[in-house]
Amino acid sequence: MIFLAPALVAAVVFYILPVLMTAVIAFTDMSTATGIRGGEYALTERTLQTLAEADLPEETGAMLADGGYIVDAAGLAAVAAEFGPDLAARIGTAMGDTAFGSRRAFERALGELRAPELRITRDLKTAAALFQRSVLNTRHQTADSLRAALAAADIPREHHDQIIAAAYTGWSWTTRNFELLVSLPSNLRYALNTMLYVGVTLLFNVGMGLFLAISTFYLPQRSSATFRAIWFLPRILPPVLYVLMWKWMLLETGFIASVLATFGVPRINWMIETEVHAWVAIILINGVVGASFGMIIFASAIKAIPQTMLMAAEVDGASRWQQVRFIILPQMRWPILFTTAYQTLSLLASFEYILLATGGGPGSATEVWAMAAFRTALNNYGGNLQYGMGATFALVLVVIGTALSLIYLRFFNFQALLAKPRIET
Repeated sequence: MIFLAPALVAAVVFYILPVLMTAVIAFTDMSTATGIRGGEYALTERTLQTLAEADLPEETGAMLADGGYIVDAAGLAAVAAEFGPDLAARIGTAMGDTAFGSRRAFERALGELRAPELRITRDLKTAAALFQRSVLNTRHQTADSLRAALAAADIPREHHDQIIAAAYTGWSWTTRNFELLVSLPSNLRYALNTMLYVGVTLLFNVGMGLFLAISTFYLPQRSSATFRAIWFLPRILPPVLYVLMWKWMLLETGFIASVLATFGVPRINWMIETEVHAWVAIILINGVVGASFGMIIFASAIKAIPQTMLMAAEVDGASRWQQVRFIILPQMRWPILFTTAYQTLSLLASFEYILLATGGGPGSATEVWAMAAFRTALNNYGGNLQYGMGATFALVLVVIGTALSLIYLRFFNFQALLAKPRIET
């Protein structure tokens, strides 16, 4: 058990915990607007519109918009600085710690002081504004803090709960993300794009990788090593540089367009001229990288086959094709299973080459599910990142990837692959 501990810790840290966190966030409306921590309470003009649509009385809405007036130390200090300490002292003595629900009521109270400093209406309004304590555009950490501000502004208590609920800016639990997931037409396009992208690219990756491994196996050792090293270069190149090389070949000013132009072929962008061009480019760009990975895995597995079996087959007159069919391929089930499962999971979650090459275009013709999750949660044009919705996209990929892995294990008869050889039993 102690030897399995590192593997168990890695599984928990790098798989189970991220999946659980993704699942939890998927059931929230967490976004840039709500933040990822506990929510705050703030009344804004938009909140007032929402409350008005929810049948909040107009009088209460006007009181919220106008704000309350409180004769406090801060206001008195402002009056002392603006009009002198004598007026501040008179206001403090007559109305200290008194709250007024409207501007009109407070200005009337100030006028009753008959202070010489406030004879002019403009000065009266200026002094009143120094005590305004509007509940609008002020953030409160707790509901109790906002409730106290509403009470100080003489907002009717029967409306406090409704106002506080509308003012909450934090995230909340919801299942709306999953409802949107099945109702938005664009998501169906993303799903179909992903099926096409994963299916065709996977066939290219595994098939081409196996072909390259078998082909180079029969070459001289130095030649095969050189060929594999050259083919492996795309995998070790930075994605940006690798895609730039493809663009150098496929753009309307690139190598292919320039060569064809000498034969009278109009210059076009072979990467995104049409949806077909875009998909061919995407599959080739990802396929070459994936095939290099499969080539290395399969070549190593073929070298592990006892050479005596191939020599005996050759002595018996077996052709190269017969050696491949009856000796090499039957012993490649485990490498093929591993490569297929790995490449499937990798393709489901990958989108960087698509993002760099076509940006999901033309239009959204090549935008896959993983790219939709990325743009929803981390990089969209609107600026309001929807973490909860993005996590819902990602959770679907986790479920599909896990289900496909189990299907692969069943299809390749994983238990038989792990069984002991008959000679040992």
